[in-house]
Amino acid sequence: MVVPKVWVPEWNDWCPGCGNFGILNAEQQAITELGLTHEDVVVVSGIGCSGKTPHFFRLPISGVHTLHGRALTFATGIKLSNPELTVIVNGGDGDQLGIGVGHFVSAGRRNVDMLVILHDNGVYGLTKGQASPTLRRGEKTKSLPRPNVNDNVNPIALAISSGFTFVARSYAYDVKHLKELIKMGIKHKGLALIDVLQPCPTYNDIHTKEYFDKRVYKLDSDPSWDPVVRKPEEEGEKMSRAILKSLEWGEKIPIGLFYQNELVPPYEERIASNAPSYKERTPAKTKIEAEGKLLTLLDDILREKEI
Repeated sequence: MVVPKVWVPEWNDWCPGCGNFGILNAEQQAITELGLTHEDVVVVSGIGCSGKTPHFFRLPISGVHTLHGRALTFATGIKLSNPELTVIVNGGDGDQLGIGVGHFVSAGRRNVDMLVILHDNGVYGLTKGQASPTLRRGEKTKSLPRPNVNDNVNPIALAISSGFTFVARSYAYDVKHLKELIKMGIKHKGLALIDVLQPCPTYNDIHTKEYFDKRVYKLDSDPSWDPVVRKPEEEGEKMSRAILKSLEWGEKIPIGLFYQNELVPPYEERIASNAPSYKERTPAKTKIEAEGKLLTLLDDILREKEI
């Protein structure tokens, strides 16, 4: 995406009251407060209401609007091509945990250094309110002819068990809280997820602003809550504790940081351990042609491995 000298974003056509507004505002504030520019940041999205996020930025940013369920694969390619970039993925719960759930799990195994912001509203908002993977069995939103018959996916538990090394939850109408988590997720070295509880005032008449306002509470209000892994032997206990806490849903819904572990090497470091030239000759900075001849990294890699 080429950023024009005068940045003119598209007119925002999300429904009035949509939680996406809070997510967008928090994201813009976090990027601004971290002092990042369009040369530093790439915002990637998939399909759905959240897919328009890069279009609606009031900041000049580089954005890529990709395919349904494939935002994480595009983002992985961008990050591995140029590890110096800050890559942020915006995707709905249907996009990331439905058609894209295989990529979600695979991304966790790799632990690429980027941030995933999950717009979690329990419905497929763009296609008129069908049940998404996070809607619980037995719940009936306004577009469903009968209660949902499928069990739900728990984004927090799935992310932790897949290998994400920063896992948090926030609430779209608490912009300040979300902004701070986004800043933390960007600075984290490894794959980060923020599951954002996002009311959909048009199609989800269960999980409304009033519903969440009565239930959400912050994990850091408990002084004993410590989700950060500082020693390898703490990993199992803190993963288990975080997953157990993520099951709390009903009269109380926790938001905040559930799990963080920077002892796991990001994927970029794993590549460099096998091909040291990767750090100096990342794909985005490598010439692919000279004097009519194609150039590749293969010769360097073969020499490094003494093949």
